[in-house]
Parts: sequence; structure tokens; C-alpha cells
Amino acid sequence: MRVRLVSAAQMRGIDRRAIEGLNIPSLILMENAGLTVAGEAKRMLGGARLAGRRVVVACGRGSNGGDGLVAARHLANAGVDVTVALWAGRGELVGDAATNLGPAEACGARVVEAAGQGAGVSDGDLLGLLSAADLVIDALLGTGARGAPSGELARAVRLVNECGRPVLAVDIPSGLDPDTGATPGDCVRATCTVTLGLPKRGLYLHPGAGMAGRVALADISLPRHLLDDPGLRVELVEPGWVASLLPRRARDAHKGTCGHVLVVAGSQAYSGAAVLCAMAALRAGAGVVTLGVPECILGVVKSHLAEVITRPLRETKQGALCFEALEQVQELAPAADVVAIGPGFSDDPDAVALVRGVAREVARPLVIDADGLRAFSGDLAALRKRRAPTALTPHPGEMARLCGATVAAVRADPIGAAQAAAAAANCTVTLKGVPTVTAGADGRAFINSSGNPGLATAGSGDVLTGAVAGLAAQGMDLMLAAVAGVWVHGAAADLAAQSRGERGLVAGDVLAALPAVLKRLDEDEEGDAD
Repeated sequence: MRVRLVSAAQMRGIDRRAIEGLNIPSLILMENAGLTVAGEAKRMLGGARLAGRRVVVACGRGSNGGDGLVAARHLANAGVDVTVALWAGRGELVGDAATNLGPAEACGARVVEAAGQGAGVSDGDLLGLLSAADLVIDALLGTGARGAPSGELARAVRLVNECGRPVLAVDIPSGLDPDTGATPGDCVRATCTVTLGLPKRGLYLHPGAGMAGRVALADISLPRHLLDDPGLRVELVEPGWVASLLPRRARDAHKGTCGHVLVVAGSQAYSGAAVLCAMAALRAGAGVVTLGVPECILGVVKSHLAEVITRPLRETKQGALCFEALEQVQELAPAADVVAIGPGFSDDPDAVALVRGVAREVARPLVIDADGLRAFSGDLAALRKRRAPTALTPHPGEMARLCGATVAAVRADPIGAAQAAAAAANCTVTLKGVPTVTAGADGRAFINSSGNPGLATAGSGDVLTGAVAGLAAQGMDLMLAAVAGVWVHGAAADLAAQSRGERGLVAGDVLAALPAVLKRLDEDEEGDAD
């Protein structure tokens, strides 16, 4: 299933169309939301023998609090000892939240006014109440809140975090920006978040992803055609979809039908990058890989690559590829389905000029990484003239140079940065990070769901470049090859970390795990077909 991620404004628009355009009462949507939250709470409590288990529902005055009140009613009805800590006066509740207060009490939920005119509960008493609970439900602030929690709500968030109990957040953790994942002030640290209707972008962008815990999606019976709106352009990349993207290999396949990758990489100082990139293309399934490197490292590279065709290219006195190598690349490129360029280039101006020449003269799908990206710093528009698809794979520092932005700005809005760069260059942009975001020239963006901190090691980006090129050479659309390659690369790191741990993981471990991840995806897809 495709998982679309939404901004707060988009989710409000979907709700509005359901309520005003399709006449679905908002009370029904709130009822479905609260019922789903109650179901998740029961699972977190162990499912059986709920009588006597204690839950505190911290409620705000708006719709998020109303969802919490519905959950409180259902839990109380199931025999749970429920206390609603109301961070508002009874008369301050608005809309459907006010409607749901009475039924929650009627079903046995006890209400404590923690804020408002009727409040008379100390911080110590509230902390004691929260600390004695088996589960705390955070229904304080929803996606309509903006900025850092203040006043009584900031106090509520701090108490929830201090209590040390498992926390179930309703829709988003209170204090989390639903669009960017930013936490401008106090923010609830949840064990699990039940997000309503569609997942919010901020739940998958850091630091928000670290505050959300496990994310569960609640179906609140919004019409499917509203949730599948193609105008929702941001998606979460999950393994089932990746498996469906991968090309199937025919039983009579041979190396000539499985794609040919030309890798142009390396310098005297960085021969390993060329090796990793070329081998990753093979491990991703390419039938043939040709690697062009500076002549000075040819011997070293050949000693590590029995399965790769190697070609010496013209070099500078410093051992970097020179612009005169363009003619040789032009001779090699017609046999290739995809060209990958840049890993291990160094910042030699001659090598940078070679990248611009290849982009201009070679009409093959092109993946540009690492120092190769320097060729287009501040000049992304030059790539619009290319006659074939292009993919860029920058990290935040490289993206900042490409766009003339700051690293902080790129990290603050990775989706927007990737989309803007893709539009400017009319190409695919994979912004590496946590998480990695891939954007297409058509405005779509994809947030990756695999990977771990073990990828923070030299050479892992070279493996990614090779994997993307290897998948594209097998006939995949370059943008989808980038999306799939990022997920497979992260999943390989996850698999390698199972035996080696995250600390000390090296790029070669990720490279070695690529075939096992692809095997699992192929088996999953075959199982679905059956």
C-alpha cells in the first residue's frame, strides 16, 4: 500500500471536505479516532485483564482533547481505572470536545481539572497521579497548535515527560511541529503515536521521529478517495512498495540483458570510493560494470575487482581525472545504460570540469555524487539542458553548496530543499540524511524508512550511488531507482547491524548485505503474486 504523508493544512483540508462536502459529522470522526486510540491503549496495557489498570488521559481543550475524552470513555467502559487530567476549565472546552466530556464521566472516567479556574491541584499531586498510571495518553495539543507550548500546557508536557510512564500520543506528540518535525520548546516523548487519517510528515523527520516512538496509523473512516488524492505529493517508502518496483529477472537472463553501468570515479587519494561504487552496482544486479579511474590507481583498483571491467583514464599530475578524459568517457558511454560519476574525485578543478563535460556531452542517464556535485554548485540550472535523466545524491553540506543555502536551512526543511533543487535542475535529488529524502522534478517527494546510525561511515554514500545506478541500469525509471536504492541501502545497513552492531559498521558491510536484502524483496513480491 502507498503511504502518503501530509502537512497539517492538508489533513485539515481532507477533514473539511469529509465534513462539509460529504456530510460526515465531525463527531463520528472523533468517535472513530478515540476508539482507535483506546484500542491501541488496550494493546499497550497487555490486552487482557484490564480491570484495575490505571490510565491517565491528559486532555487539552480542543479536538485533540476530544479524541482523548472518547478514548477515556471506551477505556472506562472496559473496566480500566481512568482519570482525565483536564488542562482547561470545564467551560473552556470547545466544539466536539465539550460534547464528549459528559459521556466520558457517565461511563466512569474521573475528571481532574489541572488548569483553569477550577484547578487546585499541585504539580506534586499531578506528578504523583501520572507516575502511578500504567499508561499516560497525551491528548493535549494536536496539529492545529503552532510554536512551543506555553504556560499551563508547557507545564503539562513537562509533567508527562517527568512521570516516567509509557506514553501514547494522540495524532502527534504535544509540542511537535507536524510539518517539519521541529520541537521549538517542550515536547512530549511518546512510546507510541496513533496518527489519525494519514501520517503527518513531522513524525518521520528529526527530531520529531525521535519523539514519536512507534507510529500506528488510525483509520477513522475518511473516504478512501480523499486519502488517495494524487495532489498529496509526499510518500513514505516502505518495503512492500519497493518490492513491487524492482524489475523481475527472466529465467533466460544473461549479462547483456541485466544492464551495463559505467562508473567514472576515484583519484590517487580515494581509490576505495571507486571500488565500493562499482561493486555496489554489481551487487544491486547490474549485468556488467565498467569502471574508469585515473591511471595511477588502476593497479590498486584491479586487485580488488575481479568482476569489474577496468579502464585507465587520463589524469592530472596530482592523480585526479582531468578534463581530457572526456573523450575516453564518450567512447565508453554508448555501451552503458547508466553512468555514475563523482565518487572519490577530490576537489581538483580539472575533475570538476570533467563532470560538467560529461553532463553536457553524454546522453545517458547520469548519477552524480560526492565531489562530482561541485561542478554545479550555485548552477543547478545548467543541468536542465541535459538530454537524459539525471540524479544527484548530495548530503546536507553538498546541498547547501548546490543551492546557495546554509546547512541549517537544508536540515530544517529537507523535503522543501530537495523539491526546490529537483525543480531547479529538472532532475531527481536524493538528499542524504536522517531520513533521506528523494524528490523528483514532478514535485513528488519520498521519505525513506530504513537505515540506522551505522551508515555514518566513510564510503556508505559510494555504495548508495552504485546501488542506484545498478537498479536504473536494469530498466528502472531513474527517480524510482533512486527511491528504491535508498531503501535497499538502508535495509542492508539494518541487516548488517543485526550481526555487527551499528557502532563500527563499515561501508563494505553494507555492500555485502545488498544481495540478501534484494533476495528478501524478490521473495516477498513472489509471495504476494501467489
